[in-house]
Amino acid sequence: MGINYQNLDDTTRKYMAEEVALAGHYISPRLTPQGEIAWPGLMEQSAKLYNDDWLAQQLLRQGFLRDEESYTRKGKTYFRRINQASAAQQLSEGEFNRYYVRGLCVRAKMEGKAALVVYRGKEVSQPRPESEAKIGSSVAVDRMLPILRQNDFVAIEDALGVPGGPNSGLTCKLP
Repeated sequence: MGINYQNLDDTTRKYMAEEVALAGHYISPRLTPQGEIAWPGLMEQSAKLYNDDWLAQQLLRQGFLRDEESYTRKGKTYFRRINQASAAQQLSEGEFNRYYVRGLCVRAKMEGKAALVVYRGKEVSQPRPESEAKIGSSVAVDRMLPILRQNDFVAIEDALGVPGGPNSGLTCKLP
């Protein structure tokens, strides 16, 4: 089950879609060549009409994730199988959440609000103390938006200054 986005309404979706249209999407190395081509369009559809769960289902249904990935250790290349369901969920939640918060930042600015409020939109089995400490805090939209607009894999946690990477379940809402 994906993240609960408290401000995912038509207004936020409009700004999300504008952010998606700016292009510069993160393209995961776990996507197949066909998945790389389809990804921007799927992201646009999900921003306008759906959510992160729908996005993950599309990646799985359409076979857009690789079966395995390579990694190198001590100069030797190895291959390991990809848990496709987990990979689809992580990619979809991370990127949908990034565009959601980007859209929310733009919305907040248009509404004269300088900050968003952090909350946990998804329960996690072992919340990190650093994530817990961010809940309820305000984050300046002018600081967060440029970070989230980077083209590489920038998780919401990075923009919030939470160490430890994605899957914290954190997102933002209007104050």
